[in-house]
Amino acid sequence: MPEIQRILVVSRMTKYCREAVEQGISLARRYGGELFIIHVVHNPFGYEGWNLPMVSLEKDYQRLLAETKADLDSLVKDARDSGLPVTVTIREGEPTAEVIAAVKSFNIDLLVMLAHEQGRLEHFLFGRSNDELVRRMPCSILLVKKEPEAID
Repeated sequence: MPEIQRILVVSRMTKYCREAVEQGISLARRYGGELFIIHVVHNPFGYEGWNLPMVSLEKDYQRLLAETKADLDSLVKDARDSGLPVTVTIREGEPTAEVIAAVKSFNIDLLVMLAHEQGRLEHFLFGRSNDELVRRMPCSILLVKKEPEAID
């Protein structure tokens, strides 16, 4: 079995990716490896056909990207402070293609992502399901089961 030295965690919606990030941190510490986190979004303004001025939506989109980066940085702050090498990347494009490109460019040994059913909104926002990533991935994959929400 090859050594696990470079781990990539896929973040989709940052408030739900905590379990996957924590698993990635734990594995990177255990194996003395590096952790990479990728968050991919479709840019609705980067495609042809948008010919109406949408300055306020573009500003909201840019703010959302900045907030996502800040959320991910806060999730890994303690790991970075303890000396774990962590790289956070936000890319725009088709999620499956961007994740595969990141796996290849970072020479990833293990991909970590949440295992869950996608709702209609998530399918619309992120495109195809996890199934396509699983089928096309050139490295090993760890699917993290999301803890159920507590019922009050």
